[in-house]
Amino acid sequence: METVDTIFSRRSIRRFKGKRIPRSFVKKILKAAMQAPSAHNEQPWLFIVVDEKDILEKVSDLGLYVKMAKKAPLGILVCGDLQLQRAPGFWVQDCSAAVQNMLLAVTDMKLGAVWSGIYPQEDLVKNYKSVFCLPENIIPFAFVVIGYPDEKLPRNDRYKEEKVRYNNWLRG
Repeated sequence: METVDTIFSRRSIRRFKGKRIPRSFVKKILKAAMQAPSAHNEQPWLFIVVDEKDILEKVSDLGLYVKMAKKAPLGILVCGDLQLQRAPGFWVQDCSAAVQNMLLAVTDMKLGAVWSGIYPQEDLVKNYKSVFCLPENIIPFAFVVIGYPDEKLPRNDRYKEEKVRYNNWLRG
């Protein structure tokens, strides 16, 4: 698939077939995540791969927008390591870029995924830290639920000319 085609084809998939994801696919997804740009190349991300049903069920109870994890074969918890920061606060952007790379890799591989945000919701951060036994310096950022899609969503053109300005705000 061409890169731009992959971008336009990516949709948030919330229904999955029960088929397991091969470890080779997981590694490819993680390699794509780790190719993301990061401030000062600090690469402050860490990933916890979740493929055990009992843990995916626990995750599905952590928030309204992650219920689909219960029926998915895979989830990846994306975390930021505050000890790796040389540019404080940029770990959020770095982890966002890593998640977007994951979503594009998943789409290119004919899988489906949905990005379930955690940070900066303090209650979600606390609950994920507890379930995954995370140390103080590791902040859960997002849980990406992945599987073979059990739904087909159409491409969606979200471009809106009114959201674009050239050179400054007033010139439009």
